Amino acid sequence: MTSQIYLAGGCFWGTEHFMKQLPGVLGTTVGYAQSIIPHPTYQQVCTGLTHAAETVRVDYDPTVISLDKLLDLYYMTIDPLSLNRQGGDSGTQYRTGIYYTDPSLRPLIDESINRLARQLNATPAIEVMPLDNFYPAELYHQDYLDNNPGGYCHISPELIAFARSLSPKQK
Repeated sequence: MTSQIYLAGGCFWGTEHFMKQLPGVLGTTVGYAQSIIPHPTYQQVCTGLTHAAETVRVDYDPTVISLDKLLDLYYMTIDPLSLNRQGGDSGTQYRTGIYYTDPSLRPLIDESINRLARQLNATPAIEVMPLDNFYPAELYHQDYLDNNPGGYCHISPELIAFARSLSPKQK
């Protein structure tokens, strides 16, 4: 069984690399979600005029990792209170967001966001909405940190190592 969730967490390179480490994650694709123009290029997205967010499609096995656990781990990789900025990146394409295609997931996502808000005692700046569209990014962006191990990543190496250390029973 495979489910999908679309996560925007700043630069998609780090979010993708982190998610790929998790048991139960079957695949990832980096791309642009919620664009107002079809098939935007990276150069177009960087202008801020496309309204696209750098996003990772996460294909996962919910019998191995629950959506709730996946979201809890995602929150560890972002500053949930930061609007349009993660790490050294700023602009609307670096906003945080959770996008879904299955409406039955909305209550689970809302409960997760509400729990996070209670923990933070603040309202997270995480966009939650149905996925309007998703366009895969250019090939050189796919698996970027695997192909460029010294590349920029806003997620700490310690957090990546933590993700690698998790066993399916900890999911």
